[in-house]
This record gives sequence, structure tokens and C-alpha cells, in this order.
Amino acid sequence: MGGFFGVVAKEDCMFDLFFGTDYHSHLGTRRGGLAVYGEKGFDRSIHNIENAPFRTKFDKDVQEMEGYMGIGCISDYEPQPLIVRSHHGTYAITTVSKINNTDDIVNTIFSNGNSHFLEMSGGDINPTELVAAIINQKKNIIDGIHYALELIDGSLTIMVMTPKGIYAARDKYGRTPLVIGKKEDAYCLTFEDFAYRNLGYEDYKELGPGEIDIITREGVKTLVAPGKDMKICTFLWVYYGYPSSSYEGVSVEQMRYNCGASLAKRDNVKPDIVAGVPDSGTAHAVGYSNTSGIPFSRPFIKYTPTWPRSFMPTIQSKRNLIAKMKLIAVHDLIKDKSLLLIDDSIVRGTQLRETTEFLYQSGAKEVHIRPACPPLLYGCKYLNFSRSSSEMDLITRRVIAKLEGTENVSEEILQQYTDPESPKYDQMVEEIRKELNFTTLRYNRLDDLLAAVGLPEENLCTYCWNGKE
Repeated sequence: MGGFFGVVAKEDCMFDLFFGTDYHSHLGTRRGGLAVYGEKGFDRSIHNIENAPFRTKFDKDVQEMEGYMGIGCISDYEPQPLIVRSHHGTYAITTVSKINNTDDIVNTIFSNGNSHFLEMSGGDINPTELVAAIINQKKNIIDGIHYALELIDGSLTIMVMTPKGIYAARDKYGRTPLVIGKKEDAYCLTFEDFAYRNLGYEDYKELGPGEIDIITREGVKTLVAPGKDMKICTFLWVYYGYPSSSYEGVSVEQMRYNCGASLAKRDNVKPDIVAGVPDSGTAHAVGYSNTSGIPFSRPFIKYTPTWPRSFMPTIQSKRNLIAKMKLIAVHDLIKDKSLLLIDDSIVRGTQLRETTEFLYQSGAKEVHIRPACPPLLYGCKYLNFSRSSSEMDLITRRVIAKLEGTENVSEEILQQYTDPESPKYDQMVEEIRKELNFTTLRYNRLDDLLAAVGLPEENLCTYCWNGKE
């Protein structure tokens, strides 16, 4: 995943750019970058942030860089922003993207005369560099951005900074957000709308799907009007989004309360306490507690001052170890208690199984698990949610393969496992419960999840749960 922030100001933009970008640290843990444009032209800095926070790595750069326009990003994958020189002139570019048809695009660009692409570690082409190469296939930047939005299979939201201003474009189906804020002497562009509020900006507009705008010191101009088809990622509310964010006018925190409430309304267990897996499960648990009347508690605490985020290491065993070491038990709240635990989702199941064992070892009598979203049956095609190379990494698909006796399960059979009213769904859930050693397991239903968001179903992407595009 990743997030970005941009500023166009009448004066120096570095303070706002630095802190606005830093406010996206929950969306990425590998690379951070800033690029600015001012009287001295373009300047850029990129750092590895795997072992130190963004602010620490960029503190010196902020004192030295200057400009009245800037773009910054925090990424889980590629180094960016990039500075590119082409027939469009020099520009800086940053993206939030997932490109599924890279090979086809690269071959097309090679056939059109592009000589080479630089490889990142692992041999992959930098996706942001690829987007720049796509833009450079057209005679002007606007046509190039529009071409990239249409050509890419996956998703693309983008900022391109030129001496004229910052071009901003939201994914053609709006899968990820792009918002503009305004104050007296500046405009900003951001993935997360909360990122500009403490910097003095107010809401200006949220770009629609496929919309392309240019932001200059004089104002904001729409260059390509938004399309009608929206498929924003529903998982933004369930997990990715920061609690203080809103997407399409829907609060992340309130949506999570709604999710917890819907889980409580369908439940029949009576635990002693309700708890959330820190951090994204906490708000779901508050919603469950408020509706059920069962006390909310924090039976274990995540120690975050020095530990990196658990999904940062590329080796799964190290990720699991860090996740386990961050959890510190509050034994008086666990011993001899029946606990109902809400997590945002179950992906592989490894960490939640270890969390459950951790609670049993700390004296818990029962551990009831309530994921805030339905079972994940399909690997996401539209966001870099996971580095998994196979859907068989999902615990649901492994269990389905066990139940069906083969990994090659037809789409017709898979659809039965997505239906909470079907016998196959019940068999899958029970098998997962036994494998992960939960007392009981009940997932949130997709219809309840969509109701918790409150937007029209046709505007929400639900592919990871039901395979429907």
C-alpha cells in the first residue's frame, strides 16, 4: 500500500509537505520520499524507512530543501517520487498503484522505442517509472495521464508536479481516494483527508473516479471530468484507513462502530468482555460492546514505541515473531475470563492463532473470534494489500482445498463458500475454527458490512470477499 501528500503554496511549502506526508506513515513502511520545486528548480530526497520513522529520516532534508510546490509519499514498495526528464520537460511523479499488466505495457513501450527500464531489487520494474513511461507516450501530460488511467489493469492514483503546477488524477474507478484541501495561501492534495486538518486546511473537493485536475498557486482547474463508475475499496474502512479519516463522506471510525454493532446483533454468545486486536480491531469492538452491553476491555496492549509494524519484514516468520512480541498481556483482565475478540480480518490466520494461544496461556477460559469482515477468498487485484504470490496463502483457500480434495476448485464451487447461508460456508468456517483453536468463530456478513459503510453497493469494491468486479 502507500499514501501521498502534495502542496502548492504562495510561500515555502516544506513544513506542510513534511508533516502532511508523515501523516501517511500508517500506509507504508519501506520507502519515503519528498520532491519540491522552487526558484532553484527541482530537488528530491528518498530514504529507506524500514528501521526508522519518516520524520527521523527526513528531518535534515526538511531544513535544506525549499520550494513552493512539493509532493511526498510513503510506500510499502517502490522508491518515489521520481524526477523524470522527457519531451514534456522535467517533472516529478508519485503514485499509489497496482499494475497487473506490466509485461504487456513494457513490451508495447519497447516497441515504441523506449530503450530501457531500471530494475529494483528483486528484478521488478519500478511501477512509478512505468507510469511515467506511459505518460511519455503521448504528446502532452494531460493526454498521457488519461492514457495511463485507461491502460493500466489494476489501479492508479497519481500526482505529477511540473513547473506549471501539480496534475492530480484519481483512479478511473476511484479505488483509492484523492482529496484537495485549501487555506488562504495554499492548496494541498492527499490520500487521507485528516492529514491536512491540523495544518490549517479546510475541505475543498474530493476528486471523482478518473478525474484529472491541475492545482496551481492561482487555483484548481478540472481538466478531465469525473466518470460515473465508482468502485472504491471497502477494505479502506475495515482496515487501511486511519480512524480519523473519511472516504466519500463516510467516517472510518463510525463505519467500524457500525460493523461491531452488526456483529453483536447476530451473535448469541455471552462473554465476560469484548476486546479488539490492536489497533484496527479496537473500534469494531467498541461498536460491538455498545450494542451488546458487554463490557469493552483491553486484555492485552500493543507495545509500539520501538517495535516496527509486524508486516514490515519480508520473511513471514520474522513478521509473526514481531507481531507476537509486541503484545503484552494484562493478566488480571484475562485469567478465568471468557473473551470475545474482534480483528479486522483473517488472512493467513497465523498471527490470530498465536494471539489466541497467547490468551489461553494467560489464563483465558474461552476465546470467541469475530472478524469484522467476511472471509477473504480472493487475492486483491487492485491494491497492494499483500505480497502473497498465491491465493493459497489465504486460510480460506487452504481449507477449501482440504474440504474439496483439490486446489483447483471451480468458480461455481467457490461462490458457494462466499454464501453465509450455504452448508459449504458453514463447513469452511468450522474447519477454520478448529484449525486456529477458537472457541467459536463467526464472520461479519457482506450485506452487513456494506450497510455499515452506507454507500450504494455498486460503488464499493468487494472483490476480495465475493470475487465480483
